[in-house]
Amino acid sequence: MDIHLLEQVRAGCKTAAERAAHIQINYEHIPAYAAALPITDAARPEHDPGCHYLGRGDDTAAFFLTLDTINFGSGFFPHLRKHTGKSGYFTIAGCLNAHFKKNGPFSALALTRLTPADCTRIFAQNSSNKPIAKLMRLFAKALNELGAYILTNFSGSFTGLIAAADASAERLVQLLIQMPCFRDIAIWEGIEVPFFKRAQLAAADLSLAFDGQGPGRFDDLAHLTIFADNLVPHVLRVDHILEFSTDLRTWIEAGDLIAAGSREEIEIRACALHAVELIKAALNASGQTINAMALDFLLWNRGQQATYKSIPRHRTRTIFY
Repeated sequence: MDIHLLEQVRAGCKTAAERAAHIQINYEHIPAYAAALPITDAARPEHDPGCHYLGRGDDTAAFFLTLDTINFGSGFFPHLRKHTGKSGYFTIAGCLNAHFKKNGPFSALALTRLTPADCTRIFAQNSSNKPIAKLMRLFAKALNELGAYILTNFSGSFTGLIAAADASAERLVQLLIQMPCFRDIAIWEGIEVPFFKRAQLAAADLSLAFDGQGPGRFDDLAHLTIFADNLVPHVLRVDHILEFSTDLRTWIEAGDLIAAGSREEIEIRACALHAVELIKAALNASGQTINAMALDFLLWNRGQQATYKSIPRHRTRTIFY
């Protein structure tokens, strides 16, 4: 998996999308949909300074590696105690930001020692809530892995990990997926379908945080795919680019969990990723240069609108998104 890693993501998702049993891509709608997208909204994405630890040099790099290590749990978020008016993601990011502002960054050693009780306190959650108690255990395990990996391989230096990528987002992905919590590969009909959502997102987040300089310099950002989760597929379903089977749509609207690693769950992510590749190709063919990272930003933020939030999206309890 270490050669042309991101092309393997595209190829695996294309195969699953073209053979999907539960989802269809409305190919004929893509040119008009692409042409109607407000591309200028994706021209210069920025992090929210209220929820992200910005402008602190190496400590900002540590923040985003830490945050992207636990940037999962959307299947648990209906049970999450959220900040007023904030989504699950922005609640978690905001709590981590507050902790960094008060205490500074975690050292790699400190990460190896974090417990579920520590995570419950840092993220202001209720330990008696069983789904959230499980999420806090998963957070602690992932953060322990990150700390141990950085201690063992990079002398405890977060920026040492980033520097080892040598200004390549794809190389950063290769480094991060050495940790089990980042190794986001599904098996569909006997073939590997990799997504590497959070590992790719780490490169994108660092690039935005540092305006493409220093720890945020990656010369191959255009190679990234979208960051396949449960929101971009939802936006594409609401916008009629993806058509879900009646059974799958019924399960989602009933609030039933879609099992991690199930055929349905893999197809949701794979079809969304492949559809965005087709949207990107349509835009580029029309003379509008855009990459998947920018399209992900545009579609993910579209999903924050009330129109999309009023319709249930799929929920899966997984460490990968």
